[in-house]
Amino acid sequence: MAARPYWTGQIKLALVTIPVELYSATKGRATISFRQIHEPSGKPVKYEKIVPGIGPVDTDEIMKGYEYEKGSYVLLSPEEVDAVKLESKKVLELTQFVEATEIDPLYYEKPYYVVPTGELAEEAFIVLRNALRKSGKIGLGQLAMRGREYIVALRPCGRGLMLETLRYSDEVNRATSYFRDIGDEEPDADLLELAETLIERKSGSFDASAFHDRYVEALQRLVEKKRKAKGKRVIEEVEEESPRATGNVIDLMAALKKSVASEKKSASPRKSPAKKRA
Repeated sequence: MAARPYWTGQIKLALVTIPVELYSATKGRATISFRQIHEPSGKPVKYEKIVPGIGPVDTDEIMKGYEYEKGSYVLLSPEEVDAVKLESKKVLELTQFVEATEIDPLYYEKPYYVVPTGELAEEAFIVLRNALRKSGKIGLGQLAMRGREYIVALRPCGRGLMLETLRYSDEVNRATSYFRDIGDEEPDADLLELAETLIERKSGSFDASAFHDRYVEALQRLVEKKRKAKGKRVIEEVEEESPRATGNVIDLMAALKKSVASEKKSASPRKSPAKKRA
């Protein structure tokens, strides 16, 4: 496997330990990277690490500092930080198993593929994978990676396992504080039926490759146009129709009916020119 493991250690279940490696299951999305340029000279702007009253400093003179009161810091060297003892730095102990539906999707953060290291680890790895699959449970534990400790969830994934880091409870904003002013009355039955019909017409299987980052693609086209224009202004003024903001139920009903009719027309098979009159 060409990729470097993100973490190497052991999964521990009671007295059983399984050597594993973690690999990131996702990769950085395509982006357009801009640099700050000094327009008169056309040269990039650089940033220097500067201490007030001293000026630029070398990187090896910089330490981590924790501000315990205004202007006062506790300095920590990299060796002191690395020496913090945590069992979860090298061992992921599965301490609890829960139903997958018990974890709100809001808590999930980042996925990793879990791979056994060596033939001796493979047998125990397969037993754990199949036991999780058969029980329908997710294993929970805590794991230290890259300077912090995470809650993690372990689940079957094809022939392997997937580990997902979870947010702590204090990292999640409660929905009630945002939704408390929304009424709980039942909507009009006809409006609800039209909305359900529209959802049904637009339903299908998920295919991530069907979606593209249109903003990045538009920026790429702009950069190419600008390059060919050799510095000339290439901004195109496009007038967009503003959506109507109204609380009128009649407008909502008309919009839903029009949407359903539009979906029905686009989804209907093409008919032959010769058709009978109704």
